[in-house]
Parts: sequence; structure tokens; C-alpha cells
Amino acid sequence: MEYRHLGASGFTVPVLSFGTGTFGGKGEFFQAWGSTDVAEARRLIDICLEAGVTMFDTADIYSRGASEEVLGAALKGRRDQVIISTKATFRFDDTPNNVGSSRFHLIRAVDNALKRLGTDYIDLFQLHGFDAKTPVEEVLSTLDTLVRAGKIRYTGVSNFSGWHLMKSQAAADRYGYPRYVANQTYYSLIGRDYEWELMPLGQDQGVGAVVWSPLGWGRLTGKIRRGQPLPANSRLHKTADMGPQMPDEYLYRVIDALDEVAEETGKTVPQIALNWLLQRPTVSTVLIGARDEAQLRANLGAVGWNLTTEQVAKLDAASKVDRPYPYWHQAGFAERNPFPTA
Repeated sequence: MEYRHLGASGFTVPVLSFGTGTFGGKGEFFQAWGSTDVAEARRLIDICLEAGVTMFDTADIYSRGASEEVLGAALKGRRDQVIISTKATFRFDDTPNNVGSSRFHLIRAVDNALKRLGTDYIDLFQLHGFDAKTPVEEVLSTLDTLVRAGKIRYTGVSNFSGWHLMKSQAAADRYGYPRYVANQTYYSLIGRDYEWELMPLGQDQGVGAVVWSPLGWGRLTGKIRRGQPLPANSRLHKTADMGPQMPDEYLYRVIDALDEVAEETGKTVPQIALNWLLQRPTVSTVLIGARDEAQLRANLGAVGWNLTTEQVAKLDAASKVDRPYPYWHQAGFAERNPFPTA
């Protein structure tokens, strides 16, 4: 397993991390993802640790806290072997202040997460979304307090726009608060919007990408093909409308290219899609999920080899989309405004 620095921090993480959205299975949405219990989670974690996957990501809203509870129970007795990443900001219940990034909510969210996880510190704590109703100074000062208290070690964000993140970094610099070193972001061969604004910002500001849904919301599993119905067990039957959208023809064009590379390499479609991401600039770690041992072992096969330059170019061409302004215009000034490089 390869390890990389998390953004501009001195902290290293494995290039593959395990996402635990499948743990717990409470509510219709998360049941569609999976319903892994403690015993099953313990087995998946065993496999991860054997392969060098030591970082486990969760969030308070995953199965209404059950994901954190299952993860904590499955990690009991080996906390010192792992990195725990969790998130908060989205509404947790119906009480007025249990939402957002206010001092009230963040302190409560972290304390409750620590209890559910059965630990006294969180390695990486991320804001799950931007709260425009709370001043960034309040957010950052609260996170600074939590860092100084030893409850969290590093801070990051998720689902922020470029200006959200840059405004926060500027305020952190102004007041001496910890800077965000991670951006948990959607990025995949069929979802390359990250490259337009957030990737250059990440390179400039030392923010490492923690990639979620690297298989395009379950569309790059190798089970979807042109002219064929969705597999009966696909979670897309219940979740497709809740995730990123794209034209069918675009999806099939990318899948056709993946199939060509799969034939050349002897690797699976998901392994190729994951390996492509691992070669992209600013990517610190890619979150893989799995409902069972077979899925997990298959995804672990994405490391230990690399696509060729020609294969990367083939996938780049198949997944290319027209950029909105001003990004198409900026591409013409590569002499002084180059695309980020790894």
C-alpha cells in the first residue's frame, strides 16, 4: 500500500481508504447502500488492515449515527492501528440547533461522535457541507478549540465550492487557526468537475482530495452495459436520482473505453477507474466501499500497478466534457495558468 501526505500536512494516509456508508443500514437510503453489522464490519476491517488500508471514513448522518457505532465497535481494541475520519454539519435531528457549523452544533457533534466511535480523539474531522449562516471565523475558532482540546487532530471540508474553501483558508491565516488540509470531494471518470476549480485550489493551498464515490455513484462497477437493464441488486434502483446525473451516451462512451483498457490490462473496470484517480494531481486518498468481502478484495486490486500514459489518455478523451466559462477560456492561457500536475 502506498501512503501519501494529507494535503500540506505532515500526516500520511493510505492511497485507498475504506468508506463505511454501508455500516448500519438504517433508513431506506442507507439500506440501499448496505446494512453491515459489527461482525461483518470486523471481518472487512481485518481484510483492510492486512492490505495496509488503515483509514476508515464515516459521518454522523450515515444511518443516523449507526455507522459510527458499528465502526467503533468493530475497531475496539485496535484504535492505535487506524485513522478515523468523520464528518458533521448536515441536520441530525429536528431540534433547532442540531444542524450547521455553529459553535453549539460542532461541539455537540464532535462529543457525540466520540461516544459513538468509542474513542477520545478523531484523526480527521470534516465539515460535511458549507454553512453560509455561520461566520467562518466562528467555525474556525471552534475547530481550533477542539484541536487544542485534543478531540480532533486535523480538519477538512466536504462539498465546498472553491470560494467557500478559499474564504475559510484566508480567515485561518488571518487569525492563526488550523488550515483545512483535506477536501472530501466527488471525483470520478464520469464526474470530473473537481478539476475545474477545486483541483487548482487544492494544489495552490495544500488541500488533499479525499475522493468519495470514485465509481460514479455505482455506475462504474463493471455491471452496467449499453443496451442492458440495471442488475437486479444495483443500489441505483433506489439511489440514482439522489446522486450525480449524466447522459446515458456519455456514460456508455466511458464504459466502452474502460472495457478496452480492461482487455489490455487484464484488470477489472472498477480497478481501472480507481487507478486512474490515483494518478490525478492533489489526490491523497480514494474512499472505497464494499458490502461484502468479495467487493472489498476486488477494489483492493486497484493498487500495485499503474495505467500507461496511453491508457490514461484514452480514458481522459472518453470522459472529456465541455468546460463552462471561465474554465474553457483559461485553458487557452496554459503558458501562465497551467493545469495542475501530479
